[in-house]
Amino acid sequence: MNLCTRARLQMVSITVPLTLLAASCSLGGGADEGGSDGDSTGSGSDPVVLVTHDSFALPEELVASFEEQSGLELEVRPSGDAGALTNKLVLTKDSPTGDVAFGVDNTFASRAVDEGVFASYAPTLPEGAAELELPGDEDDALTPVDTGNVCVNVDDTWFQSEGIAPPRTLADLADPAYQDLLVVPGAATSSPGMAFLLATIAEFGEAWPAYWADLVDNGVKLTSGWSDAYQADFTQGGGKGDRPVVVSYDSSPAFTVDGEGGTTTSALLDTCFRQVEYAGVLAGAENPDGAEQVVDFLLSEEVQAALPTSMYVFPVSSDVELPAEWAEFAPQPEAPYDVDPAAIAANRDDWLREWSDVTSR
Repeated sequence: MNLCTRARLQMVSITVPLTLLAASCSLGGGADEGGSDGDSTGSGSDPVVLVTHDSFALPEELVASFEEQSGLELEVRPSGDAGALTNKLVLTKDSPTGDVAFGVDNTFASRAVDEGVFASYAPTLPEGAAELELPGDEDDALTPVDTGNVCVNVDDTWFQSEGIAPPRTLADLADPAYQDLLVVPGAATSSPGMAFLLATIAEFGEAWPAYWADLVDNGVKLTSGWSDAYQADFTQGGGKGDRPVVVSYDSSPAFTVDGEGGTTTSALLDTCFRQVEYAGVLAGAENPDGAEQVVDFLLSEEVQAALPTSMYVFPVSSDVELPAEWAEFAPQPEAPYDVDPAAIAANRDDWLREWSDVTSR
């Protein structure tokens, strides 16, 4: 949102019942997050198959309008989270299971491009999207569609009631003052968890394993995915959680409004890692022309405007007016963490092995 990784499961506000079909986290989707049933959504005569993550969702009327105007029938095939989607695209690259893919994010994109999964296509980008193109993608294999940031979120009401100043930085999370307060989706099983790991690598460099050892000593709780961390363990997640600090998204506070002009949570904007989700025409697609039309559709003003409320991610188009709650309560970080996609592709397996060793001790 994927982007992990943005998500379509609900986050329920404690003070005002309010539903968030959130992740990844659409970003990156997630095996722990709900999604499309994969059925065809229209009655066009020329099928085009979109392979995507489990959190893909757009308003039915938009899809119906696209099918009517294009003469295409859009078939959506969910394929797990961003990692699972990428793996399937690589494994089936010689005989692709669809025509176009959406949901490969910047933590996985270099691998897919290097493996030759995508054909070249360079659509006209909306204003603001060019800065989100994948670095090193000289052949225009991938097109940015949406973006978002994985950030540490805090329950402001909990800290106020306890008379404790909340953490502000990644380093703060290892302070004994916050012992047993943090819950994090695992990096090996969750797109937002992987994004958080990358944020710590960007911040601490080669010392990141020592930082994670400090988090373990300070009582960090690891879960399989975002929904467990936020809904079950976070104190503002709608359950009976006892952890007031959680890894979630910069958009999450927009869904915890308190009915009095504020929110009960906030995102720590100095802890964020930017995720970008891409679309691309699959090499060897049976319907490449239809695939290009799908990419154009995802960049259209109507779809870009629908992304915040349908997949809970920010559009790449800077011309889109955000929902009022997002504009007020979901500020984006000015300088999010970033790790070069090529470095991620080269080091991901080693980083995950080392992370698993540190966190399982």
